[in-house]
Amino acid sequence: MHRPAVFLDRDGTVNEQMGYINHISRFHLLPGVAEAIRILNQHRIPVVVVSNQSGLARGYFPEELLEEVHRQMNLQLAEQGAFLDGIYVCPHHPAARKIEYRQVCLCRKPKTGLLDQAALDLRLDLAKSFLVGDKWSDIECAVRAGCTPVLVLTGYGKGEYMYINPGQEIRPEYVAETLLEAVRWIIPRIGEG
Repeated sequence: MHRPAVFLDRDGTVNEQMGYINHISRFHLLPGVAEAIRILNQHRIPVVVVSNQSGLARGYFPEELLEEVHRQMNLQLAEQGAFLDGIYVCPHHPAARKIEYRQVCLCRKPKTGLLDQAALDLRLDLAKSFLVGDKWSDIECAVRAGCTPVLVLTGYGKGEYMYINPGQEIRPEYVAETLLEAVRWIIPRIGEG
């Protein structure tokens, strides 16, 4: 039995958009995020973070820092009674400084590799799932994967909505001020895909 899930972009959706988080002190959960994830947890809906992390490929921070950021994210969520079912990261970039990450991959959003892998690992039904993010690459990724796209106006969201949205054929199904608002919209609709 494959289940619907909610996929979340990380930077600008779960935590403050800071450019590259090149020090642990720059990681801050956005207000209401833990509550939003806790609501999904209470409804037994898998919550999976899917994140492009080209800063790793570009040599702006080491893999150890990325792992530390994710430990901190999990800790801060746990302190507020919330948890993630998975974290999937694309470390690649075609112009990467680090040779091991220099590639055109299948996982860098808007490509669907992160969602495809999570669906395989966690037995998820992409057609009944949602992807919430603050960038048009998230919206495009959702559509390509067959998920319902939701744009949040945190992070880059407001600018993307005002300046990128008008020229796009692909549109979000819903535009929310915050992740918490997005989750409240998703809950009665999830699994209907």
